[in-house]
This record gives sequence, structure tokens and C-alpha cells, in this order.
Amino acid sequence: MNSSRLGIRTRITGGSLLIAILISVIAGIVIYTQVERLVNESQARILEGIAGQYVTAITTGDTEELDMPGHGQLVLVVDSSGAIAVDTFPADLAAQTPDLVARRDGTRTVEAGSAEFLVRSTSVDAADGTWHVITASDSDTNVLDEVAWLLIVSIAVINIAFGASSWLIGSAALGPVSQLRRSAAALVASPSTETLPVGAARDEISELAETLNTLIAELRASAERERQIVSDASHEIRTPLAIIQTRLELAQREARSLDDMKVDVAAAQRTLARLSSLAASLLELSRIDAQHSSGSATVGALVAELAEAADRGRLRVADRNILIDYTDDISSPSAVVAVSEEDFGRVCDNLVGNAVHAIRDRGSVQLRLAEEQGAVILTVTDDGGGMNEDFVPLALDRFSRQSEARTGGGAGLGLPIVAGIAANAGGLVELRNDPGVGLCVSVRLPTRQPHGNTLTPG
Repeated sequence: MNSSRLGIRTRITGGSLLIAILISVIAGIVIYTQVERLVNESQARILEGIAGQYVTAITTGDTEELDMPGHGQLVLVVDSSGAIAVDTFPADLAAQTPDLVARRDGTRTVEAGSAEFLVRSTSVDAADGTWHVITASDSDTNVLDEVAWLLIVSIAVINIAFGASSWLIGSAALGPVSQLRRSAAALVASPSTETLPVGAARDEISELAETLNTLIAELRASAERERQIVSDASHEIRTPLAIIQTRLELAQREARSLDDMKVDVAAAQRTLARLSSLAASLLELSRIDAQHSSGSATVGALVAELAEAADRGRLRVADRNILIDYTDDISSPSAVVAVSEEDFGRVCDNLVGNAVHAIRDRGSVQLRLAEEQGAVILTVTDDGGGMNEDFVPLALDRFSRQSEARTGGGAGLGLPIVAGIAANAGGLVELRNDPGVGLCVSVRLPTRQPHGNTLTPG
């Protein structure tokens, strides 16, 4: 039988009962052995006491008329010539007299017929030679049998009681677990904001309930975020789709000339480009959320990617009076960051794009990659006027936009993408806002040495 298919209570009871049976059997064997030893020693002492009077008489030479033993006492006395002086042995045992005399002194068990006897032999030196005093008694097997049965019954009763107790204790111990399961089933059946009950006792069950409550809270928050993303994405997609449809209908029905039609189609294309950008951002966010491995790159590779990001930004503003420059202060290019070069480039592009949208026609964007103990910090600073102070706490939320001035009509996903990539790499994003002047975004990424296995937070 596969024990994993059994219930926890059954496994606890069965395991405890097996251990109890093993211990009780060992204890029973030890007890029986000790009882057997005590019985044999007691019988040996009795036989020694019975033989004592004859040993004394033979030693003192008073052997002319030896006293007969008491009722039920089995005694055999053989003189130095081999004659029987005293004999109360049963016939089957008396028949073994030559063998008993020939054996060494001591106590042993002898079978005679269907009976078993405990026999003690004693040699006594006298003036006329060596006498032999042999005493015997029925082996006390009945007593030992009774002890054996008593032990068996006692062990059986104790183990049955122990098994029942284990079952009850297991039931009591698993009671809170069953309650927890019922509460969880109730939560699944009727979605609500409630959580699992946590018992007053600070034990493993309450810790399990707290851990499950944390998981439930995270799952609810994740589900809420998904619902919100779907809602926001639906809203964002619906608007450009409506615009595209309207523009195309105008081009089809109301355009009076080819130029009018081109204007409407161009407007529809711009809206379609915005929709395509939104879809790409949503896919990027989905990839970041589902990403199990954040990638890896050396700090030296990030420096090269930073330069390329600056070049891409310059191409973007080639027709505007905007200066985009970069600097780096790196002394350990071989250090490793848990972010891929592609993702780091996407971070730079999003931050440069936001800064360029904020600046509009004239200004500057400064990119800098610096090294601190256990981390590299990317800072992107612009002079685009900064943000509204009330919006700063919401800037990293998805689909959050303060105005056209900062987002350039985007969907409000640029900074959330940056925050998601940084979080996957074990880093964080900070905003330093100077209203009326500009904004500085810092992305802190922990580093490790190439031979290390873990990131070292700064």
C-alpha cells in the first residue's frame, strides 16, 4: 500500500502504533527474560538450601541415618561407593542418576519423560570419598507461561489504547487544519475580502494561516492589477480604434479631393502608430511580469549600451535643439548586473523618450552611469520642467499620466516598464523632481563579482 495515499491522521496513528509495538515487544522480551532469570535464581537458591543439610551432615561425618527431605522435595544422595542413601526422585529422573552424578556441579535443566526439572548437583568430599547430593524441582514453566501471557495481553491492551489515543490526539491536532481547509473552501465558493482565520496559539497552524493569508492577499492584488490593466488597456485601445474608424469613414464618405483623403489617412496612420506602440508596451509589461530570469550583463556591456542609447536619442531629436550626452564613472567593468543589455537599453530609451517629450523643442538630457559599493546607478536628468508634485507618487503606476506635457500623448507605461525591469533585477527606481526646472530619474541595480552566485545589494 502506498502510504502517501493515506490521510495524515492515519499515517500519524499508524507510525506511532508501529513504534509503540516495536518498543513494547522489546520491553516485553526484556521483562520476560528478567522474570525467567529471577525464577531460575530463586529455584536454585531453594535447591541449594535443601541440599545444605545433607552437605553439612556428610561434611561432619553424620551419615549413618540421613533425614528424609520434606514433602514434595526431590533429593538424591549417592555415597562414595555409588550406593543410593536418599532418593525421592521420580522414576524417569532417577533413571538418569549415573548421568547426573557424572556431570559437573551446578544447576541445569533436565528433561525426564514429559516433564522438565531444574537439577542442582553438589559434590561433597568426606573421609570415605566423594558423595553427591542432587536436588531437583519441577521447572516453573507454568509461572513463566502465565507471565508470558500476561505480557502479551498487557502489550496488546497498551498498544490498542495508545493507537486510540494517537488517533484522538491526531484528530485534535489536525482540527485547526480541517477548519482552515473549510474556510479556504468557503472563500473559493464565495469570493470576498475576508481571509483565513488565524488561531490564538502561536503554532505551526497559525503560521500556515498567516502565510496563506499573505498568498491570498498577493493573489487578490495580482488579480486586481490584471483587471485594472485589462480595463485600462481596453480604454486605451478603444479610443485610438474609434479615431481610426472615424478618420477612415471621413476619408471614404466626405473627402472631396485626394488631398483631403490623404490628410484623413495620415491622421489614421498616426493613431495606428500610437495603437501599435501601446500594444508593444503592453506586451513588454506582460513579458516583464512573467519573466523568471532577469538576464545578466557586465557593467562594461552596460556602458556600451548607454552610449548606443544616447546615439539613438540623438537620432530621435535630430531636427530639434536638444542636447543628449552621457558620462560614465565605472572602475569595475567586469562586475555583473542581473539585467540583459537589451532590457538596459530599453530602460535608457524609455527614460530618454520621456525626457525628450517633456523638453519639447530646446533643452538637454544627461545620462550618467556611476558605480557605488555593490551597485551601479543610472541617472537620466532633463530640464523639461519636472512634474506636478501630486503626480510624483503615481508616476510609476501603469497608465498614469499627468498631462500631455510629460508623456507626449503616451499611454503612461514608460516608467512602469522601467520600474518592472529594475525590480526583476533586484533594483529600484527613484524620482527627484524639481518643479519648473526638471526631473532626475535614478535606477539602482545591484552588482556581483563574476565568480559570485548572488547579488550584493548596495
